Amino acid sequence: MDKNIFTSPEETIIQALKKLDETATKVLIVLDENQRLLGTLTDGDIRRYIIKYGKLEGTVKDIYNKNPTFLEENFDIEKARRIFLEKKIQLIPIVNKNKKVVSYLLWTDIFSEKEIKQLTKNPQLNIPVVIMAGGKGTRLKPFTQVLPKPLIPIGTKTAVEHIIDRFREFGVKNFFLTLNYKGKIIEAYFNSIEEKDYEINYIWEEEFLGTAGSLKFLEDKIEDNFIVSNCDILVSADFNEALQLHKKQNASLTSITSIKHYKIPYGVVKTTNDGNVIEIEEKPEFSFQINTGVYILSKKVLKYIPEGKFFDMPQLIEKLIQNGEKVFAYPVNENDYIDIGQWKEYKEAIEKLGVL
Repeated sequence: MDKNIFTSPEETIIQALKKLDETATKVLIVLDENQRLLGTLTDGDIRRYIIKYGKLEGTVKDIYNKNPTFLEENFDIEKARRIFLEKKIQLIPIVNKNKKVVSYLLWTDIFSEKEIKQLTKNPQLNIPVVIMAGGKGTRLKPFTQVLPKPLIPIGTKTAVEHIIDRFREFGVKNFFLTLNYKGKIIEAYFNSIEEKDYEINYIWEEEFLGTAGSLKFLEDKIEDNFIVSNCDILVSADFNEALQLHKKQNASLTSITSIKHYKIPYGVVKTTNDGNVIEIEEKPEFSFQINTGVYILSKKVLKYIPEGKFFDMPQLIEKLIQNGEKVFAYPVNENDYIDIGQWKEYKEAIEKLGVL
């Protein structure tokens, strides 16, 4: 059994998040000191905690599900199948008569890949997606001196096609691409794809308008909420849940964030103002919510964007906050966010996606 799939009530939320990133499932089994089943913990449990309290501090005991579904040894396979179908869960702990966990059952042990895809079919979203594809991609030179960043290959597809595929999983059919640098090449590439099951409209910048400026051109093309994505990132998120929370919170803008863990490889020295050392913390680790570059926006935010001027997304967010508009955060796990904007991250993305 994978030891990373187990946690305890005393472990921190950060430790649990790391284990979730390291396992192939979205659930951990919570055990007591005698390996008896206490409950389960999912990434959704952690997300709801962060959204409610706005912090990462805390322990597993604060948030885990204390009424888990489980199977006893010598279980009936049809019973397990029914549980998976009814509850749409990925994992069921298996316990003995003393409630000690002896194993666990994954739905991949019972269902085929095709069946799982059907089980996990996402609700269809009737919402447009804007992909910001007009930048120069200077961090990816020399490739971007020849081709634009959105067309950088990742396996058999381009970066922008991988982004489109993520949203197609939610039924999105209406895409806007903002174009500038080598935009004609991008347009020609998509025009050459004969059997697209989605529609692409182009927004042309005459000058570079930053990561938000060109959204001003959408005022007469967007009716309600819409999603914006940079073209050099891949995010796996439950966009249906994120959209519902965006509406429930009455947010003007929701930023999809990622929980990022940083470990300083040195001892950190803490001193008083007059230079006296009071503590040395060896290789401390910090966790933050970082901005991924994917957002859900309400149409009303467009009025805050100046016309024909360079304007970045952080400027828009700051302006919204200054004007009393609500800006919300929807966190995802670290492994659900892939940055392909630099060569180092690009190579890591290829490995993560298994498209070597």
